[in-house]
Amino acid sequence: MRRKIVVSGVAMVAMTTAGMLTALAPAVSASTGGVIKVAYENYGPNITLNTLMQKAGAQFAKAYPGWTVDLEPIAAAENPYYTKLDLMSQSAATAPDILYEDTFLVNSDTAAGYLAPLNSYLTKWSGWSQYSAAAKAAAKGVNGEIYGVSMGTDTRGLWYNKTLLQKAGIAVPWQPKSWADIISAAAKIKKAEPGVVPINVYSGVGTGEASSMQGFEMFLYGTNNPLYDSTTNKWEQAGAGWLASLNAIKTLYGQNLAASPQDALNPNWGSSVGEQELPQGKLAIDLDGSWVSSDWVKGAVAPWPQWSSVMGEAAMPTENGQGAGKVSMSGGWLLSVGSHATNKQMAFNFITIALNQQNSLFYDIGAGQIATRADVASAPSYKASSASITAFSSFVPFTHFRPAYTDYPKLSNEIQVITGQVMTGQATPAQGVATYNKYLISLVGSSKVEPAPM
Repeated sequence: MRRKIVVSGVAMVAMTTAGMLTALAPAVSASTGGVIKVAYENYGPNITLNTLMQKAGAQFAKAYPGWTVDLEPIAAAENPYYTKLDLMSQSAATAPDILYEDTFLVNSDTAAGYLAPLNSYLTKWSGWSQYSAAAKAAAKGVNGEIYGVSMGTDTRGLWYNKTLLQKAGIAVPWQPKSWADIISAAAKIKKAEPGVVPINVYSGVGTGEASSMQGFEMFLYGTNNPLYDSTTNKWEQAGAGWLASLNAIKTLYGQNLAASPQDALNPNWGSSVGEQELPQGKLAIDLDGSWVSSDWVKGAVAPWPQWSSVMGEAAMPTENGQGAGKVSMSGGWLLSVGSHATNKQMAFNFITIALNQQNSLFYDIGAGQIATRADVASAPSYKASSASITAFSSFVPFTHFRPAYTDYPKLSNEIQVITGQVMTGQATPAQGVATYNKYLISLVGSSKVEPAPM
């Protein structure tokens, strides 16, 4: 599916707007015109992203007469989107100039030669000073170069239906202090309301990276067994934390406290959760991201005016309330310049327009993002945009980021396979641990692996 925006200098209807955009953007490299090809995911609730690209494309064409923007939205769920983008990026004939890039893929895509470093452009862009240190770090490769500009970030926690919990005898506001509290609440909901799915925990290959990050890693990082040890720069073997996390998944699915495996393994399950299961009162607790409520705002895919009075938010507890007591995971997406872009300056200029203050504000509000630009985070309209933004922003102090190294995407795929086997009873948690350790050593080598903490 391809959508092209062509706005020539003759067609400009507002010279003052065009002049303002040109003044705000970096100087054009010598060229008489051309086309900027932009590839991004257009699947499920990504309405705001699609609108942003259309807006930015029109603004770019007005700011730079003679230039047009060729939008190439990719209608695919997360993992198929990554695959499609990789295939496009392998050849100069098909590679996009601008890529909608997940932060955890920066190093693997850099190693594959798909991304262009942006340091020389960023130092000349005044907007770069608005970004947080964490947002800049998320786009940094192991070589120290920056490979994209943050569109926003996120945290993860527990969404819950206040009414359904109260019917099950659970007091609200609800803040579980351990995994046992979560399992207990799910069991009470199952007993009180047989027709309701007690809890959603993404698992298996169907929902891709959501299974790794929203699901398994939200448990794992609540133990003493993370994927990577940044102090020794080694990957950690699976140990007690892995076993506990897989046992939690086994319990939830084995006791029918989660969705049926048939539903949970459906690639469309993530969309169904936000668009149907939660708004229709079919799901009581959802371990998910800060962006979920963006499905419910006016003009979104599933408008739900009552959501802020129905839904509550809680932090995910660590296994037994140890350490910080709470845990979250954060990620985010970037706009990056492709290595095959024939005019990288103009490609970067598109990013400066797409992610200026006004467009970033539009996107972060509409997509339910936690702002990474200071001038967006401080905007009154952003602060008032969502009843959940305060809660999910409060998770930042105890959040974690995935180890964004070249090997992580492959390890994530293995996690998806293992959690799928455990949730369906094809493997025990102990077998899952053994499978991961064998795969880890074969992938990265024993010299880059350390034993799991006791």
